Amino acid sequence: MRKRRIEFIIAFILITSLYLIFFSHYNMVIKSGFMFLYVSAIMVSIYSLMLENRSPQHTLLWIYVLVFFPVVGYLFYLFSGQLYLKGHLFKSKRKKDRDEWKKLLKQESAPDLSFLQDSQHSFAKFAENASPSAISTASRAYILKNGEVTFSEIRKKLKEAEAFIHLEYYIFRSDPLGKEIIGILIEKARKGVEVLFIFDAAGSRKIASEDIEAMEAAGVKVFPFSPLKYGFFNQKFNFRNHRKIIIIDGKIGFVGGLNVGIEYLGKDERVGFWRDTHMLLKGEAVYSLHMVFLLDWEYVSGEKVLQKHPIGKSVIQDDVLDGAVQVVASGPDTQQGIMSDFYYSMISCATKSIWIASPYFVPDEAIRTALRVAAAKGIEVRIMVPEINDGFLTQYASRSYFSELLRYGVEIYSYKKGFLHQKVIIVDGNLASIGTANMDMRSFHLNFEVNVFLYGTSSIRDLVAHYEEDMEESEIISPVQYYKRGFVERSKESFARLFSGIL
Repeated sequence: MRKRRIEFIIAFILITSLYLIFFSHYNMVIKSGFMFLYVSAIMVSIYSLMLENRSPQHTLLWIYVLVFFPVVGYLFYLFSGQLYLKGHLFKSKRKKDRDEWKKLLKQESAPDLSFLQDSQHSFAKFAENASPSAISTASRAYILKNGEVTFSEIRKKLKEAEAFIHLEYYIFRSDPLGKEIIGILIEKARKGVEVLFIFDAAGSRKIASEDIEAMEAAGVKVFPFSPLKYGFFNQKFNFRNHRKIIIIDGKIGFVGGLNVGIEYLGKDERVGFWRDTHMLLKGEAVYSLHMVFLLDWEYVSGEKVLQKHPIGKSVIQDDVLDGAVQVVASGPDTQQGIMSDFYYSMISCATKSIWIASPYFVPDEAIRTALRVAAAKGIEVRIMVPEINDGFLTQYASRSYFSELLRYGVEIYSYKKGFLHQKVIIVDGNLASIGTANMDMRSFHLNFEVNVFLYGTSSIRDLVAHYEEDMEESEIISPVQYYKRGFVERSKESFARLFSGIL
């Protein structure tokens, strides 16, 4: 809080000094004093920036912005969210979450992972040390392809709920699909089922107030994540909760790429066909996913619910080993850049193939290097992106990275059937990730995300089959044709790439 006040004081000094220098009638001696004050404030800001120990190029970039864009540059720096990447915001949540995860790990015994292949085992060793969540061999993961299948299963399981329904969404709309889900939640709450609902205040800004009031009247507890009316002044508005989680009775969990809205069913004519992937979880992994929700709920509501919903062992119907499953949360409440580290580690462990599908492909330098090196070693690297994205900057920023990857033999596919929104990575056909995190800087550093990592599970076969089906709806980008693109296209890419750090 003290640091935040200092930053706003600096902003006030900058604005006041510039105004008095250029628009006041004071003599040059007084104006020189205000000029000295302005320069001093900029130097303090630059020194504070240097102490953050960012990469040299990022530090220099922000120095240029602060020096050559008076006031506006500082305000953009202040409110871009970049200022707090080292963790000044959400510090208390991060500490509390870390302590609760440690308590959970003490209750769990280390699983036998001797069945994993060498590359899987290497990744598992990293994952065990990098994330507080455990790897489970007593879980089941089921792949749900697209909206019709996903929401059919969600509606069915919601109606079967007996004890509680806990859900958390980035986008939840008051359209026909959203109202149908709300109707089920209201019905269940009236029957005594505990219903807790978190929605992101920015992503779900179109959820109708009357729908929230109807849920609350029926007994549903509803809380927004990071309300916008407060977020601008505490700088939290740029950190959004991108998670999509449903937990039912502690036995069933849903997570993946699908928010709640008719476009996710492919019924929005402006968007067209929507390609996405979701997942249903059973067994121990549900407890890890539930833990993510409960910690978020305690943060937004102030209500203590961890004791009310103790995390314990889950029972699955059979004892047949089906690989291993790990739920990994990332965001400002976890170790910085953890999801990027997981993606990098997956790619680095590959020996045969790396298949990636992402709607927003803006990889950091480490991941780009890992992909280039893998392709240079002869590993099959495929990247699938939508032909048309839902934003100019994301569309062309993604394309700006194609050149260096194509040069090393990476295959890039443009999905043509509709909008591809799934976030999937498959390595060697036996290691996979599915969840909410895109391969971009926002998912790596700003958003609250959650992914599920699969080690040799039978569900990976479904992901492989679906990816191959998607390739039939895609067109490979020819390096020759790509290099012949015009000056206008190159200019758009170069311009959009400037904003990669906040996409």
